[in-house]
Amino acid sequence: MDASEANIKTALTHAREQGLTIDYRAGTAEGLLASGEAAFDIVLNMEVVEHVADPAQFLKDTAALVKPGGLMIVATLNKTAKALATAVIGAEYILRWLPPGTHDWSKFLAPEDVTGPLESAGLETDTPIGVSFHPLSGAWKLSGDTSVNYMVVARRPAA
Repeated sequence: MDASEANIKTALTHAREQGLTIDYRAGTAEGLLASGEAAFDIVLNMEVVEHVADPAQFLKDTAALVKPGGLMIVATLNKTAKALATAVIGAEYILRWLPPGTHDWSKFLAPEDVTGPLESAGLETDTPIGVSFHPLSGAWKLSGDTSVNYMVVARRPAA
């Protein structure tokens, strides 16, 4: 599920090229909830929450889509000066990896701003884990540094 139809078309193309049958859909979490869709085993909430109008409500809505025994993974940017310097100024304005203006630092979220809404929605959260870019290898790796990019794994207890 992605709100961008262009992203869904790209994902469908990749799936077809790999011989995979995946039910990709253009839409929103709110639309799924309104339709009464069943809950899902896994909800990936990757680099989205920092772009929505009401992050806490969005996290609660997406948490409602996780079935008992299922999990959600949230990846986002931390609200730190280091994230502003690297993810906005560095990545957008200096390196031009992203179009300038892609991110609004005022919408970045500290880990507790992610874990709080998830926990209030009944999910159990793991300790946030950092995701760091290593420029010499060009690889992203999990790390203990949550000061820029981080992920939270959350589980809905089995019924």
